[in-house]
Amino acid sequence: MRYEKGHKEQTRKRVLDVAAARFRAQGIEGTGVAGLMADAGLTHGGFYAHFKSKDDLVRAAIAEAHTGSREMWAKEVKAAKERGEDGLEAIVHRYLRAAHRDGPEAGCSVAALAQEVARNDAETRDVMAHAADEMATIIASELSPSIPEETARETAYAIFGLLIGTLQLARVTTDKALSEAILRCGQNAALRLARHKA
Repeated sequence: MRYEKGHKEQTRKRVLDVAAARFRAQGIEGTGVAGLMADAGLTHGGFYAHFKSKDDLVRAAIAEAHTGSREMWAKEVKAAKERGEDGLEAIVHRYLRAAHRDGPEAGCSVAALAQEVARNDAETRDVMAHAADEMATIIASELSPSIPEETARETAYAIFGLLIGTLQLARVTTDKALSEAILRCGQNAALRLARHKA
């Protein structure tokens, strides 16, 4: 059977989209290849036409999820600036909100998977470290230009770490009111850190 040009790329993208969502929602270990392929409308046997191994899929899915997050942050910053608002404040409020807390499958792969990826091989950790570095770079670009470059980078990593930790804590807190308070406290702390001049 002959397929249209681009069919393989479209199929791979569909598998990546499903994998990125499933991994973030259920974890890497909690996601089987057979079920994932079925969700993508494909057979388990078709997996190896696109990926060498599950680890290969994990790396590609993390990169795919990160691309979506990076593009979302860029749109958020652009829209905020067009409204005359602060880009970093827009990122912080979008990241630490109930919808992100409750929807890990569509959210930040670093927050959803960092702990699991930390126990993975160096190649997979490098993919996530690169993703985290790019997010920190976006944060650094939204800090005051009066902050020295090295300090801005350090501050950006501290802010991103604070965002990740706050989101994870809000997700494990079963008391919804307390969870909402944690998100608000995280927003305030991140913005205070951003406005602090060393």
